[in-house]
Amino acid sequence: MNRDEALVIVREHVKNEGLVKHMLSVEAAMRFYAEKFSEDVERWGLIGLLHDFDWEIHPTLEEHPQAGAPILRERGIPEDVIQDILSHADHLNMPRDTVVRKAICACDEITGLITAVALVRPSRSLYDLEAKSVKKKWKDKAFAAGTSRPEMEHAAQEFGIELWEHVGNVIEAMKRIAPELDLEGNIPKP
Repeated sequence: MNRDEALVIVREHVKNEGLVKHMLSVEAAMRFYAEKFSEDVERWGLIGLLHDFDWEIHPTLEEHPQAGAPILRERGIPEDVIQDILSHADHLNMPRDTVVRKAICACDEITGLITAVALVRPSRSLYDLEAKSVKKKWKDKAFAAGTSRPEMEHAAQEFGIELWEHVGNVIEAMKRIAPELDLEGNIPKP
């Protein structure tokens, strides 16, 4: 399974462009960390890209992501990749006993907060976004209230990367694909 084939699965099952951008963001963060840890960049990218592919068809914890696993199997996704995707769901109580499982959990929700911060800035861009700007918004519990700050803190801690270093890393990863995320804003690409 390559990235193009995985994107076909995403496009087939996801109509909400915001959700597609979320999956692209997580993919970028996963690729960043795979490079950093000298892991398989393509495999890690697939996990990030496909982790929420079934959210629109299975939008409850009773179904997501476990009800999507048979679809991935039918499409030829390797079982180890499927198991790593499943591990991002807390309610499944799967062990996060590998670095890739810790990474998918750490990269998932934080991308949404970073996107929200970028969108309220005057530039509406990732290019001038820094971790300290996210930290300022972090303190405002009304901002992006649907995100779980304790969950993000725990995931970064479990991943073994200090939270604000992690935020900076994910921002850098997302900058690489800012045009695909519509987060260039009014700043020219550096």
